[in-house]
Amino acid sequence: MEYIKKAVKSAESDSDEIRGIVKGILDDIEKNGEKAVRELARKFDNWEGDFILSPEKKQKLIDQVPEDIKQDIRFAHEQIFGFAKAQKESISEFEKETLPGVRLGQRIVPMDVAGCYIPGGRFAHACSALMSVGTAKAAGVKTVIACSPPRGESIAPAVAYALDVAGADIIIEMGGVQAIATMAFGLFTGKPANILAGPGNAYVAEAKSILSSNGKCTIDVFAGPTESAIIADKTADYMTVAIDLVSQAEHGINSPVWLFTDSRELGEKVLEVMPKIIADMPDPKVPEASWRDYGEIVLCKDREELCRVNDEYAAEHVQVIAEDLEFWVKNLNSYGSLFLGEGSTVPHGDKCSGTNHILPTKKAGFYSGGLNVLKFLKIYTYQEISKDANKVISAAASRLSRVEGMEGHARACDWRLKKYFPGQDWDFNVYAQKKY
Repeated sequence: MEYIKKAVKSAESDSDEIRGIVKGILDDIEKNGEKAVRELARKFDNWEGDFILSPEKKQKLIDQVPEDIKQDIRFAHEQIFGFAKAQKESISEFEKETLPGVRLGQRIVPMDVAGCYIPGGRFAHACSALMSVGTAKAAGVKTVIACSPPRGESIAPAVAYALDVAGADIIIEMGGVQAIATMAFGLFTGKPANILAGPGNAYVAEAKSILSSNGKCTIDVFAGPTESAIIADKTADYMTVAIDLVSQAEHGINSPVWLFTDSRELGEKVLEVMPKIIADMPDPKVPEASWRDYGEIVLCKDREELCRVNDEYAAEHVQVIAEDLEFWVKNLNSYGSLFLGEGSTVPHGDKCSGTNHILPTKKAGFYSGGLNVLKFLKIYTYQEISKDANKVISAAASRLSRVEGMEGHARACDWRLKKYFPGQDWDFNVYAQKKY
């Protein structure tokens, strides 16, 4: 493996400092509640008004959205919601009799409350609203609360319309760590979230992570700054590769973009044209910084090494522009979402193709996929053991409890054996004094 271009920064560069700042904010909000949130909103967003978007204000925002944009938002929602519904239909409740008298089952119960964060900043993330809120509604979540940062006097009109189309029950005009805490603690709504979903900057991602690790709620994925990788061989068009890298570098100055290739010629051509393509952007400063500080071109000897490198990076988005696409489907094992062939670019998934764009970052693709309906569902199991089945189940559980040294567990099973089978002798001391 050889670097044609090496990053000068990593995603870990500022994480310790950010985590300390976020923890301080969360502690303040947990202690002082809505008062602390109002002070933070005043400080960071210059916000003095109500947080919950009223129906009247929402309608005024919706009225500002041109009809052609509304049509595109509705189209994207149809694709995203439809894919999420198909995901839900792929799982089911069931019962199974594993032994005579042993009835086991599975229930699928949607979360009561989902908190969905829609980023603000330089962009109006209407599609992020569809991704999180639409997927939660497809799962059957009863109450979906959405937070998005105000841009001046309100959230973006397109975001308001997307949230309305997706079915958000409560919309809060608020951003940052305070928005994440508000949803987690149920401030201003009285409805604490079971789950927090949605992408955000490093501070938002840390807030979700801390609240999850503290047991306040669960989260969808660790969705920090966007990261994208392209796997390309000698058959790839270097201009397509470079343009697609720049398309993702515009997310932010700390959004890594990586090229993994087994073609030195391709890698060097991409390196040559990247500055020209970046310079042609309307605002080149962000992609220029992203490429300069975090961009990499990694040269590998063959496609097996490309797979190994890909799985080490575990990028949020992985695009493959190479021969034999089925090989990559079968052999790539760590990523957020996969885009196959030149016809599939990451912006398709980011906006409207149907798969979710809220995906794991910072190597979380090693152990998790992206946001999907399963994240909003609680999979519960149940069992019923008949008296007759206790002859087998209680006897085995009693012995296994003593193997583990758990006498109380064993006696709960012993009691049932004595009660249900009074005429039978049981050796309850088996395994009791031995070490295994």
